[in-house]
Amino acid sequence: MSLSRIRTEWFGNVRGDLLAGMVVALALIPEAIAFSIIAGVSPVVGLDASFCIAIVIAFAGGRPGMISAATGSVALLMVLLVRHYGVQYLFAATILTGIFQIAFGMMRLAVLMRFVSRSVITGFENALGILIFMAQLPQLINVTWQTYAMVAVGLVILYGLPRFTRVVPSPLVAILVLTLAAVFFHIPVRTVGDMGQLPDGLPHLLIPNVPFTWHTLMIVLPFSVSMALVGILESMMTTSIVDDLTDTPSNRNRENMGLGLANIVTGFLGGMAGCAMIGQSVINIKSGGRGRLSTLFAGVFLLILIVVLGPWLRVIPMAALVAVMIMVSIGTFNWRSLRNLRTYPKSSSVVMLATVGIVVATNNLAAGVGAGVVLSAVFFAFKVAQLVRIDGELAEDGTLRVYRVTGQVFFASTVTFANAFDLKEAVERVRIDLTHAHFWDISAVESLDKVVLKLRRNGTMVEVIGLNEASATIVDRLAVHDKPDALALLDHG
Repeated sequence: MSLSRIRTEWFGNVRGDLLAGMVVALALIPEAIAFSIIAGVSPVVGLDASFCIAIVIAFAGGRPGMISAATGSVALLMVLLVRHYGVQYLFAATILTGIFQIAFGMMRLAVLMRFVSRSVITGFENALGILIFMAQLPQLINVTWQTYAMVAVGLVILYGLPRFTRVVPSPLVAILVLTLAAVFFHIPVRTVGDMGQLPDGLPHLLIPNVPFTWHTLMIVLPFSVSMALVGILESMMTTSIVDDLTDTPSNRNRENMGLGLANIVTGFLGGMAGCAMIGQSVINIKSGGRGRLSTLFAGVFLLILIVVLGPWLRVIPMAALVAVMIMVSIGTFNWRSLRNLRTYPKSSSVVMLATVGIVVATNNLAAGVGAGVVLSAVFFAFKVAQLVRIDGELAEDGTLRVYRVTGQVFFASTVTFANAFDLKEAVERVRIDLTHAHFWDISAVESLDKVVLKLRRNGTMVEVIGLNEASATIVDRLAVHDKPDALALLDHG
């Protein structure tokens, strides 16, 4: 990296980066605590993770100005692991998650994001919003009426304050107001302190206290793969958004490797896995943050706040965090997608709904995204297969039939291709004109072989013309219809 680029990324916007980093750090506190509660771990795990990830990614990431920390999407994947095996297995899974992400970055797999359709991304967003909301329900069951009242007041502040000013983040104001009310009026509600220990200093290096056995690996492996994939997916989505907002490019493969390194460090310091945060990154950019300094200062200032304001964090009512997370879930859900169900193609709607349904049913964002990608591919293949057209024309003397093929011939369109030929027609010659066609795979070549050989077995002379260079290459290499024993091969097949 050149000296001028280092200067630009770190010191090209010092004042804006420092101010934006302060705002982001303040806004990270409630979400880090809330995401810890979602995962079923102590708030110390989410808070430690947030400032560790932010500090490491500031140096190692590939997208200046983007904020990474503990996130709801990754936290949702930890619930069963923590519930059945404990937090030490979570630390081990976090380290393995980072290893996978570094490997993905080294293999330059960020290019695979081009195969994730907009419908899948929308389904991902909607499922994430639903799961975050569902994760709040335990905090709203068997509680006092004051809890519901505080959640309602919190939502009023969260949505009402931005109408008047955006100088101070509304989540911070809502938490401050509700905390002061709970303390001074002794309102009987659950607090953050009731949920577990908060950090009282710098994190220390630790080795996950788990057996280093094959059985342990098999326990954490599925969770690590899911967290790695979801983390990369959300980071790549956030990268695209920040690229558009700043009109600057990013290095996505470096971002994946940087995220992996951040998660490895976090796991060894007692934190949970995380990834880029769409909401906080947008807050950073809109607050004036552009460089790596904004991400670094967000992490450093968050650590200062945790150490200095630790006693205050313990008395924050859970109702305030529930209100914040309800707002996050509502903001995450793409409400426009519901209106678009009437206007968008049915295949796109099916992909989106299937992604949402599978994620909510399995509580696994990676499984839903994988299913959505597969469905998108199937629908795309089916759509392209319908574009193949074969027109037959009989010569005036009745001895020659010319078939003109137009479109893409591949595994999904081979049936259409084969059925278009009249194999029993009494003509002397058949000419297959492929000038406007393209052959993609071995299935297409085999289909051409069968048509040509069956026609020849019936005594018809067959001529294949018009193959473009790419199609000719695959046909010459794989086809058998011009081999001396071709008819025998057909009978054997």
